Formats: sequence, C-alpha cells, structure tokens
Amino acid sequence: MKMSKFYMPTLKENPVEAEVESHKLLLRAGMIRRSASGIYSYLPLGYRVVRKIEEIVRRGMDDCGSQEILMSAIQPKEIWEDSGRWDVYGPEMFKLYDRNNRQFCLGPTAEEYFTTLVKGEIRSYKQLPLTIYQIQTKYRDEKRPRFGINRAREFLMKDAYSFDADQESSDESYMVQWRAYEAIFDKLGLEYKIVQGDSGAMGGDKSHEFIALSEVGEGEIAYCDSCDYAATDEKAEVIFTPVDADEEMEEMKVVHTPDATTIMALADFMGVSRKKTCKAIDLEVSGEPVLVFIPGDRELNMTKIANYLEVPEHEIEMATDETIRRITGAEPGFTGPVGLKEKVRIIVDKRIAESKNLVVGANKTDHHISGVNFGRDFTGEIAEDLVLAKQGDKCPKCGSKLKFARGIEVGNIFQFGTKYSKPLNATFLDENGVEKHFMMGSYGIGITRSVTAIIEQNHDERGIIWPLVVAPYHAIITVINSKDEEQNSLSEEIYKQLRSKGIEVLLDDRRDRAGVKFADRDLIGIPLRITVGKKAGERVVEFSTRREGENSEITADEAIEKVIEMVNEAL
Repeated sequence: MKMSKFYMPTLKENPVEAEVESHKLLLRAGMIRRSASGIYSYLPLGYRVVRKIEEIVRRGMDDCGSQEILMSAIQPKEIWEDSGRWDVYGPEMFKLYDRNNRQFCLGPTAEEYFTTLVKGEIRSYKQLPLTIYQIQTKYRDEKRPRFGINRAREFLMKDAYSFDADQESSDESYMVQWRAYEAIFDKLGLEYKIVQGDSGAMGGDKSHEFIALSEVGEGEIAYCDSCDYAATDEKAEVIFTPVDADEEMEEMKVVHTPDATTIMALADFMGVSRKKTCKAIDLEVSGEPVLVFIPGDRELNMTKIANYLEVPEHEIEMATDETIRRITGAEPGFTGPVGLKEKVRIIVDKRIAESKNLVVGANKTDHHISGVNFGRDFTGEIAEDLVLAKQGDKCPKCGSKLKFARGIEVGNIFQFGTKYSKPLNATFLDENGVEKHFMMGSYGIGITRSVTAIIEQNHDERGIIWPLVVAPYHAIITVINSKDEEQNSLSEEIYKQLRSKGIEVLLDDRRDRAGVKFADRDLIGIPLRITVGKKAGERVVEFSTRREGENSEITADEAIEKVIEMVNEAL
C-alpha cells in the first residue's frame, strides 16, 4: 500500500481523553477513533491488527477441533428468562424493543443462545463431545468505560462453548481449550499468567483467567513463585492467624473516642494494632441493610461477599447515612455488632469470630467498645473468607509469601456443568437411552482487548512496537526524497518484489520531510524498515527493525531477502 493514498490520520499530541499508553498510541497512530463513550471505530491500520489477531485465534480454535459459527448479536428476552438471568444480569445489559413490542438484548455473552442452538439438534451421546465458537461483537453498558478499547461498551470477542456427556469428558474439553489458549497467547507473544478466577455473572463450578501482565491492568493477581498457585484478587484465598485467639476474655468497656471515625484514627487513639480492631461495612443488599465485620487491617472483597450472599454485585450498595443512623442510633463511623437499634443481618469474617478482645463501634457517636468477643457479646453468620489478599499474605497452597502483579484479562475459561442446560432443558440420550442434560463449558478471548495488551507490553517513547505476527504491515519502505527518480525507482522495485512474495508492505512515498516519515513509522510500529536514500543509485539501502532500531547498510537484494526470511520465520 502506498502511503500517499493511505488513510492514516496520525496525531502529534496525546489526546486529552486517553489515560493509558495503548489508548494514546492507538489514537495517535490513526488506528481508532472515538464515536461515543466506550464506542470506537477501527481505521485501516487498527482493523488490520484486529483481523490478524482474529486469524491467530481462529487457527487455534480450528486446530483443537472447535467449529466456527456466527450467531446474531440480538438475543430474544425469552431465552434469558428461561435461564433466570434476564432480571439479574444487571444494568450492563442493553435492552431494546422491536416494532411489535417484543423485547431483546444486545448480547453481552451467549450461553443461552448457544444452548438453545444445540437443544433439539444434538440428540445422542454419539454426537458428543462438541465445541462450537464464534468471533462476534459483544455489548455491555459499562458504568464507566475507560482505557480506550480495553474497557469498552462494544468489543470483539471469541466465545466458544463445549457440550459433553459427562464430567470426565467435560474436564477433557476444558483442558483442550486451556492448551489451545496457551498456544494462541504464545503466538501473540504475550507475557501472561494463568490464574484461578471468579465465575461472577457467568456462574459455574471452575474458572481460570489468562492475564497479560501490565502495570495499567485493571485486575490484580496474586501468585506464588514457590509453587503453581495463582489467582485473581477477587478469588485469592486469604490465610492469616486470628488476633490473640488464646487470650482470656476481657470485660467489655465503652470508651469515648472523639473523631475516631477511621480504623487508623481508632487504633492510634486506643494504642492498639489495627488487627485488634473490627471494621464495619454498612451495606444495603437488594434494599435490605446488612452489616459485615472484618479485621480492621483488611479490605472487604466485594466479589467474595456477593458470592456469599448469592447476589450480583450491582445489587450491593453502601448504606446511606440515614440508614446507618436508623439501625445504629449513631453517626456513620461508629457502627458495631453490640447494641444495634434494629435487628439486621450480621455477617462476620471467620477471623473476627476466632479473635479475642476486639475494639468495635459502640453504635453511639464518638464511642467504641473494647474487650468484645464473638459468641459471648454478639453473634452472626460466619463466612469463611471475606477479605482481599494483600502483600505479605501466605500462599494457601504452600505457605510461601504471595507476590502481586497487575494485568489485563485477555482470556477466560469456565466450566458450568448443567447450569444452563437444566433451566433451558437441553438434553441428549446416553448409551442406555436415558435423557441427560449436557455438561457445558465456556471459553472467551478478548480480540480487541488483546490489541491493548500487546501494545502495553510492546511500546517505547516513540510509539508502538508490533510483533511481526500481528503487525498491520510486515515492512515499510521509506523514501527519503520522493522527488528523486533513483530513490523512487528503487523503492518501487523493492515494493513490487516484496508484494510478489506475499509480504505486506507499506511504501512511504509521501512528499513530506524525512523526519516526519521517520516519526510516523516509529509511531505506527511496523517491525521491518527499509530506507531508500542517497545511495539508491548504488542499490544500497538502510535496513533496521523497529524493536532494535539499529541501521545497517546492505544491498536492496539483501534487504528483500532479509525481510522475506524474517517474515517466513515469524509466521
């Protein structure tokens, strides 16, 4: 492609709305443009990258025996009602009506759709196992779209679904996809970790996430270098010892604690460790007040409490000041489990139940109570683990210290069992002629999200550094002086020869200054570069790679062979 005719509206400055490097560079390189909040158009360079990733994912799926289909992004309300998710999926679902007042949604995911597709078509165990997939646009009305196409309201995703006759076969399908994902992300050149994940709104019995490591990733993972344990912060199990579990119980004592509305201020005032305090989280769950108590030095894990309550996270809100005053009789900041004005649901992390002589809110403004003990002074539901993992925590598998890193979720695999096949009554006949529900799994890869992950791991101060396998073009030929006939002639010759060998190549024949051309080629990140300049009459050019940036003078023929060899080796 000749750049004098190419649509590539690059920008010199970072757009004000861009927060992370991938977002800045995609906009500056003329690869995407914002249409509305969380909605983007893909311009020629950007769309070529998307298609490259699509093809790598498609080959990976086909190689492991999955079969590609394509379903509509518009899904009827009825199938979501049958699964029980229409009213509980949450405000992220785009809902719409047709002219006959029939209700639909723009698919945020496709478990129901795939299950109803197979229902009635696959009737015998002899037709199993089956894994089908699609690469399709998904829609989620994100509360706060951010990080460009990484957290968008419209995104391209590969989703696959497996249908098996029994648990053993379902486990095999799960591992087939696991290995396929490893091959795909290895091919993309991503540095990633595989971690235990939370099933969330998807539901199911087992899940893992493929996390591309990045400092700007929204998610945090906990992992252990001494063993193979790794989990998202939502899922990571927290192991630590209760406080003073062997102490004798003290008498409760009400203490005047003016302005001690935070755990830090309370611990300082009382002269105790934050571990000795009890943190209250005042919640409203589906409109009903719920009080959660955790150790004072920890943070509540909203995913864990949502799973314990068996409600989606969007149904959990922080209680209003008015609600807190009503149930405690005190201003916010002094909630405790002893002496509440109203009977409310109390849930405690197990470490609270096992610790002794804690300091808690007194349900009286500017007052706390010391010497409080679960069982003797208050009761409630005991949850196994409600807190976020943090630095210094022990690995739940081997006891070594956990490490933490941030990352971008680029893939996930879920095992559902019969979560969807039962309510949708999707069955087959086993070898004895007995009707059984399919065992199912779901497997997603974020195509457009992978674009951001690759850029976050491959860029410098000048722009993007694309790996050859996903680069929009393999090579770029830069003509120093487009008015020079010798430079133009040699450039055209190299361009035609590379194209004849199947090399995707850009020819920068624009009548711009050389500095502008160099800046643009650095910005857009084409991996292999040939520069045609003053030695064109001698058939000598400069060759360099975007990553290393070291120029070497070689003949035009050598440059052509080098590009062909490097592309063939990479692909």
